[in-house]
Amino acid sequence: MRFRTLSAVICSLTIAATGASSAVASTGGASPAPTSTSTTAPATKAPAPLLHLAPITARTPSLAYHGPVYVKTATGAIVPYVPASKAGQVASATGGSPVGVVTVGKPQLLVPGTRARYIAGLAAAPMAAPAAVQQIVWAGNQIVGLPYIWGGGHASFNSPGYDCSGTVSYALHGGSLLTTPEDSSEFMGWGSHGAGRWVTVFSNEGHAYMTVAGLRLDTSGADDPSNQQGPRWRPLRPENSGFTVRHPLGV
Repeated sequence: MRFRTLSAVICSLTIAATGASSAVASTGGASPAPTSTSTTAPATKAPAPLLHLAPITARTPSLAYHGPVYVKTATGAIVPYVPASKAGQVASATGGSPVGVVTVGKPQLLVPGTRARYIAGLAAAPMAAPAAVQQIVWAGNQIVGLPYIWGGGHASFNSPGYDCSGTVSYALHGGSLLTTPEDSSEFMGWGSHGAGRWVTVFSNEGHAYMTVAGLRLDTSGADDPSNQQGPRWRPLRPENSGFTVRHPLGV
């Protein structure tokens, strides 16, 4: 009797163990011994590079700059800039040429970084700017100091003086971004909408000016302590309300 009872108990335990093993296999349950699993960390996406945007407004009219200045020579070399003496070619008010005279040989000035700088009446182009932007700066320098002449720069890019839109046209032409002079009304629909990364043109039916890498090229003395008229590099304005904002495609 005891033998049968003991056999029955052993049989029951065997059946239970077999059933438990089958249940684990049939339901996908975890095996008694833990197994290691490997996990792969999600790939991190590299942050997008910051888009350079040159300023178009400024709180202060100061144009002071005390950093290094370089000049691009005729051979393409970039060397430190040493201004000529007053008895030579440079005059602080006109950037090196008498009023009313364009000196083709004005130096092609450069400064480190992304901002154009005001150097004795001329603008120094930023080294980090595209070549077209540097050429715009150097072209603008060529007409600094000339008088304001209504209609100047429209019959031809070459003129003894320039009006507001003639000045903007001349500079853009220097950067190979304009083939025909535009008036201020035409600039309202020129290029692409909004401020550019480096160059922005402001225009309405009566006036036009532009900013290039943080400097303003304008014939008006508005917001400029010098109050001089004619094509000149000037400080950025505190605001540019009342003007259509356009920019050359790509810059």
